[in-house]
Amino acid sequence: MKKYIGILICLLGLASCQKEVLNSQPLDIISDAVLWNDPILVDTYLSDIYAQMTVFDRECNTLYRITKNWTEDDIYTGLFAANLVSDDCRDGYQGSAYSRYKFGLDINGGLMDWWDKGYSQIRKCNEFITRVPSSSIDLALIKGKVAEARFLRAFAYFSLVKRYGGVPLITKAQGIYDPQAELYPQRDNEESVYNFILSEIDAIVNDLPETVSNVNIGRPGKYAALALKSRTALYAGSIAQFGTVKLNGVVGIDQSKANSFYQQSYSASQQIINSGLFALYNKYPGDKVKNYRQLFLDKFNSEVIFAKDHNSILFKNGGLGTGFDFFNGPNPNGWGGGSTENPYLEMVEQYEYIDGSSGKLDATVIQNGLWTMDELWANKDPRFFATIYTNQTLWKGKHLDYHNGILLPDGNIETAKSFNGILPKGNQNITSTCFGVLKYLDENNDGNWGNSQQCFQIFRYGEILLNYAEAAFELGKTGDALNAVNQIRDRAGIAQMGSIDREKIRHERRVELAFETHRYFDTRRWRTAVHDLSANGSGLRYILDYQTLKYKLKIVPNFEGTVKVPVFFEKNYYLPITLARTGANPNLLENPGY
Repeated sequence: MKKYIGILICLLGLASCQKEVLNSQPLDIISDAVLWNDPILVDTYLSDIYAQMTVFDRECNTLYRITKNWTEDDIYTGLFAANLVSDDCRDGYQGSAYSRYKFGLDINGGLMDWWDKGYSQIRKCNEFITRVPSSSIDLALIKGKVAEARFLRAFAYFSLVKRYGGVPLITKAQGIYDPQAELYPQRDNEESVYNFILSEIDAIVNDLPETVSNVNIGRPGKYAALALKSRTALYAGSIAQFGTVKLNGVVGIDQSKANSFYQQSYSASQQIINSGLFALYNKYPGDKVKNYRQLFLDKFNSEVIFAKDHNSILFKNGGLGTGFDFFNGPNPNGWGGGSTENPYLEMVEQYEYIDGSSGKLDATVIQNGLWTMDELWANKDPRFFATIYTNQTLWKGKHLDYHNGILLPDGNIETAKSFNGILPKGNQNITSTCFGVLKYLDENNDGNWGNSQQCFQIFRYGEILLNYAEAAFELGKTGDALNAVNQIRDRAGIAQMGSIDREKIRHERRVELAFETHRYFDTRRWRTAVHDLSANGSGLRYILDYQTLKYKLKIVPNFEGTVKVPVFFEKNYYLPITLARTGANPNLLENPGY
């Protein structure tokens, strides 16, 4: 059998320059004998699997695949998918694919669908895992490369199971002459899929390197595997504790299994903590805002366990640039709009004050006064200023201006024309919530298309501490949970907690991991999404007072409108398999409610 591997053509082309033209092999065909016995080609094959795992960009793929044939997921807005359908923010480009799926999901699916992509990657991994052990290349190299492929396969299955529940466990490359039961497999139980992922990690963890160099930060080491175990087992524990078993276990996990999964998450997290190889980023302890901001801009820092790096070269020119700054930066980026992610006021209020008191604003007080921004946001959690931009935020040496209207001396508000040289509207998107996401934004980037070079953190130490805290609490180890959360808060520059409970842990997780795509999946595994994600968030309007140059504030409730509002149905705890797939394979059960 011969394979067509496009990514290898240039390598073979270089090698063929040494040969007589009439004796050379076709450059677009590589035999199995050549592929699986050449260490360079083996590694290139594996690299191609990495390159296609778009789920690594904060575990999202491009929703625009539904309507457009876009394939360079790193460039496009797939980076934002799970954030935009959560209750943390809205889509600045209303009418896009994201907006549609915030209002419910039907049997045709589409929201972060990863079935076809996932199984495509699993097939490549299965082929690699099957073929490489019989290769003639060095045995030590074989062992490490197979471990990497098994990690990728486990990651792919985690991306599937957290979306769909039980899925078919396929561990060998299928052939057209395989038995019908293998070609048209049934779904395995959700618990079996989680157990498979965890057992794979246990099998390979010691075959992966103890440490990885910066250039290999996107390749898993021992602690990336343990981080995957920490997250996977935590998800399984939550589903067992808070979910419901249906379809004879195809979805849901028996509640009696919760503690076993929590213990696995706790132990994996503890191994990472005890390794001493990672630490909370604290390069600028005297400036808590800068410190948290730089955590996401300083590549390969002490907190990064596993990441996907990028450079400033456009994808079509052979680079690994992304469109992150183009889409999420404030005006004038992103087709004149910028600010793809518009946080709701309710998310902004999640940030406490540095003394640990609630960050919720008094709606009556703030709407019946005039405010400077220093007065309005005084003493907020430093993570707020490092994560959110809003009116008067300093950006590239200038203050962002979100004012919409001028409060005149007679009390009227002018919105149409200038008044004494003051424009009626600021230079930012006033149709938004008047908040944007600063996390990961690079002020040194020019905001042009596809040249962002951030290193996106797939697993970081802060998440591991929060996984550890949650698992510890559910196991009754409240002291461990409190200590872990207080480490996070101490780094942030906010008051320590004296006691801990489930809601405090979840709140800390929401703030610390904001806009890193965790919130949507967290509410699903906690089974709180029906309440949390069926929320019509608010925005804030800034009106400039002509006389004092302070701002009159107006809260804009029900920002999504009152006719069609965000809704998360009970059935949406699992994405639909879809009619197309159950029609193609009658052995696939559809998820409940669709």
